Amino acid sequence: MTISTPQKTKSFQGLSDLRLIGRQVRFEQLSFWLNPVGALFTIVFSIVFLVLLGSTAGKSTIPYLGNIRYIQYYVPGFVAYGIMSSCFNIQAITLVNRREMGLLKRLRLSPLPTWMLLAAIFLNAMIVAITQVVILLLAGRFGYEVHGPGSWAPFILGIVVGMLSFTALGVGISTLVPNADSAGPIVSITFFLLVALSGLWFPIKAGSGLATFANYFPVRHLIYALLTPFDIHYLPRDTSPWAWHDLLVIGIWGVAGVVVALRRWEWSPRRG
Repeated sequence: MTISTPQKTKSFQGLSDLRLIGRQVRFEQLSFWLNPVGALFTIVFSIVFLVLLGSTAGKSTIPYLGNIRYIQYYVPGFVAYGIMSSCFNIQAITLVNRREMGLLKRLRLSPLPTWMLLAAIFLNAMIVAITQVVILLLAGRFGYEVHGPGSWAPFILGIVVGMLSFTALGVGISTLVPNADSAGPIVSITFFLLVALSGLWFPIKAGSGLATFANYFPVRHLIYALLTPFDIHYLPRDTSPWAWHDLLVIGIWGVAGVVVALRRWEWSPRRG
């Protein structure tokens, strides 16, 4: 007769939890891809803009960024855009729709623990974001001969911090949206306005009034947290690939998103 030790019991429980989360992530992925139009639009949107802007810019360079080509700027920029789009924009709208349709309330009553349910939802958004990142890097490498990242470790760290923080912000803003009809306009307008002001479509010179304004928000910081390690070989020699200040600002915004989500989260639809 064998007696299981507490450590073995905890190990088995941990593996069981991971299997449950993995199964729920699979269901979330199936739900995402069963809407091919929405999935294709989400994945391809950043690629289309990269191709359009890259083709328009040609071989033009940016003097105040080490004379790097515009396409060398756009690839990490749209990597940041893909992360923000999946983890913030799409996720916030999805959470509001699920809440107002009563899906969150019904799922909470299922045998699956609520933390596993939420973890699966967040991981699904991150998988979609990583898919966009990989496609963008491949498109830049084989379509425009963009070599990068120049330093992988800080680049990967920026992706992880960006996904976690913008996931938290997506959950936070979803709690501020009153109903499903207003989810798209409120979230999308906020997102695209910040993206436009943060220098994704056109580089903004540091120290300008617009750059000073954009520095208060996490979008510009994520762009530069990925741009710096990506193009470190083209930037001045004293530039560090570890964009600690940008990562700190992104993390602070992520913590703010967590605080708002914890204070205002609701499982049931909002009436009236």
